[in-house]
Amino acid sequence: MIKEYRTIEEVAGPLMLIKGVEGVAYNELGEIELQNGETRRCRVLEIDGSNALVQLFESSAGINLAASKVRFLGHNIELGVSPDILGRVFDGMGRPIDDGPEIIPEKKLDINGTPMNPAARDYPNEFIQTGISAIDGLNTLVRGQKLPIFSGSGLPHAQLAAQIARQARVLGKDSKFAVVFAAVGITFEEADFFISDFKKTGAIERTVLFMNLANDPAIERIATPRMALTAAEYLAFELDMQVLVIITDITNYCEALREVSAARKEVPGRRGYPGYLYTDLATMYERAGRLLGKEGSITMIPILSMPEDDKTHPIPDLTGYITEGQIIISRELYRKGLTPPIDVLPSLSRLKDKGVGVGKTREDHANTMNQLFAAYARGKDAKELMTILGEAALTDTDKLYAKFADEFEKRYVSQGYETNRSIEETLDLGWELLSILPVGELKRIKPEYIEKYLPKKD
Repeated sequence: MIKEYRTIEEVAGPLMLIKGVEGVAYNELGEIELQNGETRRCRVLEIDGSNALVQLFESSAGINLAASKVRFLGHNIELGVSPDILGRVFDGMGRPIDDGPEIIPEKKLDINGTPMNPAARDYPNEFIQTGISAIDGLNTLVRGQKLPIFSGSGLPHAQLAAQIARQARVLGKDSKFAVVFAAVGITFEEADFFISDFKKTGAIERTVLFMNLANDPAIERIATPRMALTAAEYLAFELDMQVLVIITDITNYCEALREVSAARKEVPGRRGYPGYLYTDLATMYERAGRLLGKEGSITMIPILSMPEDDKTHPIPDLTGYITEGQIIISRELYRKGLTPPIDVLPSLSRLKDKGVGVGKTREDHANTMNQLFAAYARGKDAKELMTILGEAALTDTDKLYAKFADEFEKRYVSQGYETNRSIEETLDLGWELLSILPVGELKRIKPEYIEKYLPKKD
């Protein structure tokens, strides 16, 4: 028998204090029944003796302290899962919002998941093709990796996220591929863009979408990424699928965390964020990966917009510690009209060496990757020198490097949001661009690869 309490002491913002409770656990889900029969949901944040502090999912408006009843449900927030979740759109709390039927769950899973035993993890080493040269060729994504995208406000990370969700696939495998897409605190226009893009291209068939809008309660924002990861764990480790999880925008998630922390009057850490921000992010990010003996995998691309484009801000800074690299979207390249404006030099995939080479991409991949990086960096230096001293100050070789940098940005990086390049096309394009330089400058590539792949000049 579920006990009901009429002992609400006070309400402060998203928090409510209930006195005289028994047998209530941390994180337990509760229901508040208002005088008019309406029910709202809450979650236990803190237990102090017989007092419970709960966090409201909806607004506190209209709650009469004396006339409202609270009952605790004996379990945490759960997501009902079945194979039917593919192709469906849910809100941030896992309720269908696409006018489709209710999901009849095979099982209900706690959204906090169970941590992966480090000893049971399998090492990520298989290439995932996104169809985007700046990622596939130079900052390769590997199955089971966590590779965040660092963006800024107003930059086109939404288009890039939609492109990756549409195009990503594991090569040479018959395994089923699925995308779990979580939109956290986004505007209605952005939500409409994602849903219509997925429907138009047919990508929705292999996608599970969780949509949390900017006007939804902050507490729902905290639950949305965990809903998505729970769905991903089910698809990956119970249905043996290769799952790509894309979460946008982690910054909105962290802001919600800060809001709730301030309401609880916790001592703030850096820039007002709670001191446990690192731990909280790690509990999400570390749910990605591969397990020994399991076919499926979870690869994660969290997207975060850096406040004031500041890489040292706590959110990108802590994310960088937990994840394996970052893809950086550049405002300077965006102003130049490059699409997508990925700045390849500060971007990094720490596992890229594990996902390239014979049997994964192609034998020449590692060599050409290093050569392209080096040539582009030198080309950018040459262009800066040209700006200060004029073109006459450059050697003929430096002029070729400057030309290479321009062509590289225009043809390799800027491919548009509709172009889906295979890894062979990306590698061949890299060789085509390297043919701008004298053969003597290709010091990072084995001579046999130059002989085999470098386009012959007439």
